[in-house]
Amino acid sequence: MILTFIVNSLLVAIAVLIHFEALNRLTSLIPKLVIKHRLRILFGVFGALLAHIVEIWAFAFGYYLMVHYGNFGTLEGNFDTSLMDCSYFSFATYTSLGFGDIIAKGDIRFLAGLEALTGLVLISWTASFMFLEMQKLWKEHD
Repeated sequence: MILTFIVNSLLVAIAVLIHFEALNRLTSLIPKLVIKHRLRILFGVFGALLAHIVEIWAFAFGYYLMVHYGNFGTLEGNFDTSLMDCSYFSFATYTSLGFGDIIAKGDIRFLAGLEALTGLVLISWTASFMFLEMQKLWKEHD
């Protein structure tokens, strides 16, 4: 149980740090771009999406390692233990889409719950960031 807590905490911390660094870099980079303000917004959106994808893959690697090594439980259903299936489960969990064709059993369920919560918080953070960036660029454009 302690090892599960450590692994889960580490994965959540990695996702939050990746997101913080991505948004921090976008904040300093977007105003410096010598392109139309509309394209700067698109740059910010694609940058944030890239950060989310990296975070989802970090969780996917976590699931993969937890399924294959240690006594953390498993993912069951339409699941062949591949990294691609772990990434599919991670995308569905992070976005709270939850198709339900793959389900977590055992201690790995806690990571699924934490990933859904982390995804919700980080997606909300991105929405707030993009709103603030758009406000800056609209004021700059007027």
